[in-house]
Amino acid sequence: MPTVEENLQLARLVLAAAGIADPPREAASILSLALDRDRAFLIAHPEYEPTDEETRRFENFLHRRAAREPFQYISRIQEFYRLDFEVTPDVLIPRPETEMVVDAALEFLSRRQEPSFCEVGVGSGCISVSILHELPKARGVGLDISPAALAVASRNASRHGVADRLQLFESDVFRELDAGRYDLIASNPPYVPAAQFSGLQDEVRDFEPRAALTDGGDGLSIIAEIIRESPTHLFNGGNLLMEIGFDQSKAVERLFEPSLWNAVDLMPDLQGIPRLVRAVLK
Repeated sequence: MPTVEENLQLARLVLAAAGIADPPREAASILSLALDRDRAFLIAHPEYEPTDEETRRFENFLHRRAAREPFQYISRIQEFYRLDFEVTPDVLIPRPETEMVVDAALEFLSRRQEPSFCEVGVGSGCISVSILHELPKARGVGLDISPAALAVASRNASRHGVADRLQLFESDVFRELDAGRYDLIASNPPYVPAAQFSGLQDEVRDFEPRAALTDGGDGLSIIAEIIRESPTHLFNGGNLLMEIGFDQSKAVERLFEPSLWNAVDLMPDLQGIPRLVRAVLK
C-alpha cells in the first residue's frame, strides 16, 4: 500500500494538473481529512500505510477536489469568527471579509440593553450565530428563501448553543416576517451581477448555490429591496449592515433615501475596497 509520503506526492501531482493553487497545502489537507489525523501526524509518520478504508476516502476526496469542488464542501466544515460551521452545497462558504459584518454588528449591538437583530439570507447562520455567541443577551431572527439552508443554520445554531435565541423563517427577503422591529438588520445578499457570474472562480461558479450569489440581474435588486423595506423593521436609530460587491459602492449609496437615513458609511476591507455599507435610520 502507498505510504503517507507517496500519497502526498500523488496528490500534489494530481492537484497541480487540475490547476489547484498551492498543491502541497491542499494535498496535506485532503490526506489529513481522509486519515482523520492532523498534519503533524503526516510529518511525523511519512512511512504510515493507510488502511483500505482510509485509502478509499483519500481517493474520493482527491478526485472531488481535482474536479474543483471546494475543500470546505468535502470536509463539511469552515471556520468563521473562531467557530467551526457546518457547510453544505446548500449554503455559501463563509469568507473572512464577511467577518466585517459581525464586527460592525457587535460594536453597535453591545451598546443595547436587550439587543435584537434580523438577518436576511441567513445561509449557514455564520453571521447570526457568531453574533449570538458573542452577545449572550442578544436575540435574532434569520430569514432565508431556502429550506435546506435554514436546516444548516439550525444545526449550526444548536452546535454553538444559541438555538434558543435564534428564530428561523423561510422567507423571500422580508415577505414572511411578522410585524416587529429590531435594533439591527444584517445581510450578505446575492450581489454578483449576472454578467459577471461566468467569470467567477470555478469552485464558486460551479458548486456554491447560485441563488445566494446572484439575483440574476444587475446584482442590485435584492440590495434595493432590503434598503427599501428595512425602515419598516428597524427601531429609530437602528442600523442596516450589508456586504456589497467590489464595484457597487456608488450605486448602493444612491439607493438610500436621504429623508429616511441619517448616515451611510462605506467601510473598506483589507484591500481597501468598499465592502460593507452601514446606514443609520432616522
